[in-house]
Amino acid sequence: MRRRRVLTALGTGAVAAVAGCIGDGDDSEDGGDNGTPESSETATPEATPEDNETATPEGTDEETEDSGSTTDGEAPTLTIGTYSAFLDAPSISPGGWLKEQFESEYDATIEWEAPENEINHYIERQSQGVSIDADLYVGINTDELVRIDEKLDDSLFIEAGEIPGSDNIRDGLSFDPSGRALPFDTGYVSPVYDSTQMEAPETFEGLLDEKYKGSLIAQNPGTSTTGRAFLLHTIDHFGEDSYLDFWSDLQDNGVQILGSWSDAYTAWEEGEAPMVVSYSTDQVFAEQAGDDLAKHQIQFLNDEGYANPEGMTIFNGADDPGLAREFMSFVLQPDIQGEIAKQNVAFPATDDATLPDGYNKLAKEPSNPVTLSYEQLQGSLEDWIEAWERQFISN
Repeated sequence: MRRRRVLTALGTGAVAAVAGCIGDGDDSEDGGDNGTPESSETATPEATPEDNETATPEGTDEETEDSGSTTDGEAPTLTIGTYSAFLDAPSISPGGWLKEQFESEYDATIEWEAPENEINHYIERQSQGVSIDADLYVGINTDELVRIDEKLDDSLFIEAGEIPGSDNIRDGLSFDPSGRALPFDTGYVSPVYDSTQMEAPETFEGLLDEKYKGSLIAQNPGTSTTGRAFLLHTIDHFGEDSYLDFWSDLQDNGVQILGSWSDAYTAWEEGEAPMVVSYSTDQVFAEQAGDDLAKHQIQFLNDEGYANPEGMTIFNGADDPGLAREFMSFVLQPDIQGEIAKQNVAFPATDDATLPDGYNKLAKEPSNPVTLSYEQLQGSLEDWIEAWERQFISN
């Protein structure tokens, strides 16, 4: 209702198996460096009807054109699920700012929730027939959507429909062929290195040079969004018949695999290796922290970076889909897009975003972005990850 116009380190030992849903944890951090703790194995939550449920107020619902349902004239509440770093990252996070801005412009209240198991929480509730009790999810990406659709018989989300501002989403970022998820930001996964310690390789093949032995820290693709994106980039580059050969050689060259982005990035900051798989917006994060940018250099292997857009999508059965659509349109406004990019250490999803001065000098964009589509991942993603894990177990 518009108010104004209204892993634990894996090394060469064991790799945790992918557990049922989506092993993600702290890497839904956006396109930047906002991480949250995660385990190397995703626990399956036991959902109960009491979990996350809110009492249904008595009274007559009133339908409005702008915002879906309200009760007895009270301002409606929009419940939004997301990952924890969107709300309380170690640096800055956009969740609190978005709530304040939206509530200042709309006669509505936002309630954020960040379940420990993130999107898996809602998958388990749906599979067990327990109500979702949220209207919207912010932070879904392509591979998560593929795995959700393969796991659940009934759709977890509904089509977004016509959302004002969606025409400005940049070409190549839309990732849901069914039109449920709309991108709100994106990141590019690439190595970050300390140029005071090393000169980075220019290609994937260069990583295998003897002089880079023990130089790279990466993440387990079964438990980390960042690690999964890097794995998919190698599949795009080498092909599904040869990517395991590359990883075998990389393992022989001393790559260190940790369970999460935050584990890997912390190990890199502590000097365990001079290079880490992270995001090409790393210098934004580094400048905020007052770090030496020479220690936060970006290397696009083969002049490529793996694009990992994040989307927002409406839950099937949402109490207020109209208000959810209002929020999606609000998020796509130019000034909101610019602030989300800044606070989530990412790139905006739209081509008309208003970014802070100097942002594009720090946030590096590859000349050749690559990504695997929903259709390319469908039916193959789990097999690729399982094959990678078997190889690390056996070596």
